[in-house]
Amino acid sequence: MKIAVFGIGYVGLSNAVLLAQHNSVVAVDLSPDRVAQLNARKSPIEDPKLEDWLATKDLDLTATTDSAAAMTGATFVVVATPTDYDPKTDFFDTSSVEAVIRAAVRDAPDATVVIKSTVPVGFITRMRGATGSDNILFCPEFLREGMALHDNLHPSRIVVGAETPDARRFADLLVQGAEAQNIPLLFTGAEEAESIKLFANTYLAMRVAFFNELDSYALSQDMDARQIIEGIGLDPRIGTHYNNPSFGYGGYCLPKDTKQLLANYSDVPQNLMRAVVDANRTRKDFIAGQIAAKNPKVVGIHRLVMKAGSDNFRQSSVQGVIRRIRAAGIDVVIYEPALEDATFMGCSVINDLATFKQRSDVVVANRASEDLDDVAGKVFTRDIFGLS
Repeated sequence: MKIAVFGIGYVGLSNAVLLAQHNSVVAVDLSPDRVAQLNARKSPIEDPKLEDWLATKDLDLTATTDSAAAMTGATFVVVATPTDYDPKTDFFDTSSVEAVIRAAVRDAPDATVVIKSTVPVGFITRMRGATGSDNILFCPEFLREGMALHDNLHPSRIVVGAETPDARRFADLLVQGAEAQNIPLLFTGAEEAESIKLFANTYLAMRVAFFNELDSYALSQDMDARQIIEGIGLDPRIGTHYNNPSFGYGGYCLPKDTKQLLANYSDVPQNLMRAVVDANRTRKDFIAGQIAAKNPKVVGIHRLVMKAGSDNFRQSSVQGVIRRIRAAGIDVVIYEPALEDATFMGCSVINDLATFKQRSDVVVANRASEDLDDVAGKVFTRDIFGLS
């Protein structure tokens, strides 16, 4: 079976590799560099399992920038292109997804289009009406950056927003490629599947925000946040997972998905969804204030990425902290190996770690690192479980 996958990011690439075990997969991307890397069996994103599988596994996988050729003869067209949140419209920018859908309806009318990109509630119904095609369905993705292929091989569940034979056929392909057994399958309406994705990510953001606010309280009262978190986590209804404080929830998904869900509530009474979004802003204000209170002349930011094992720093929470520190008139320098530019957000980028440490009066790290052990006395982090 031929499958076209649009987008060579975390979602698209991990799905392409998963499906290429048993199908002929053509991955499509606008970036010639990404296409060339994938054709050379090199991962354009940082993900150890993806890197290993591309180098060692027998995969029927090619990449191209030619979308029409990729769609020709395809049974499924999988769309995993970016849907950034647009603050002007209060909605995701779904233009890239819409463009692929319209091209697929035109160039591959018999193919089923599977949307993996996160979209607003009602998007699939709207696109079915706009294109006159019912061969469009939503299959949300639940993965972690740096663990994308692993999470597709061991999915917590597979959700498909349709109850058609094609929906079940696609779900079977995902099960076929997975390593896990007895994967929960859920077939729902289109709007229900779209809601599952947004509510799931907003719940995760809410949990992050809760433990961050707990940490803010403990820090302001000179209490041990770890002891408090460990104590409440022993309640099995709460658990000891996903409880490590940070500078705020960030990354590509949680900030935009929470705002999109809030926008979907425009005509529905709510309090909690607004509080989740506002809590993230408050946490960054608090963190920046704690750093400024140390009266540093130069603050060093150690890594922009949200988590270890990731090279993605889109919408990372530390960027909000940087803006606030600079607004207070404090000089900021950045150490980030994933950056090639000499500056970022108006701050100098220092590629030499030793020089970065020497220049920084306070070293700010969203996640702790052994690289900073020799300057532990000037490290500011709220990563209380990271290197214990």
